[in-house]
Amino acid sequence: MNDNFTRKPTDPLFVPEGGPGAANPPPKVFEETGEAGIRAMLLDFYKELYQSEIAGMFQGKLEVSAERSALFFIGLLGGPPLYHQTHGNPRMRMRHLPFKITPEFRGQWLQCFFKVLEDPKPYNFPEEQVPQFKDFLDSFSMWMVNSQD
Repeated sequence: MNDNFTRKPTDPLFVPEGGPGAANPPPKVFEETGEAGIRAMLLDFYKELYQSEIAGMFQGKLEVSAERSALFFIGLLGGPPLYHQTHGNPRMRMRHLPFKITPEFRGQWLQCFFKVLEDPKPYNFPEEQVPQFKDFLDSFSMWMVNSQD
């Protein structure tokens, strides 16, 4: 992993002004998308991440990273709690603390996800639910920001 993305335990923990805020729950779209749709969406998302300016933050094989994330989103979007069953409680902020996540990096992460959501049809993701899901991703991702620089 690129050292620019590593947060040292001695680095001060940054919390955005006003705190991360509350994330509205995402739409429960699992019945429409199914596991295959969510897995395909996350694989495409990770392909975008691996080509982005923050690619150095992601280590390991693309497919492995996408699958782990897909397990989380399957449960989040109304499917079975596969992430919990496989990896335990997500504790997302804690799991992301080793990485230096600035507001700019968060913005690039969102851009990659939003690009994939421009055409939700291949994933059977209901188009009318995309705005609510984007709002959720925007709010939820604030919890991961832990550094200013």
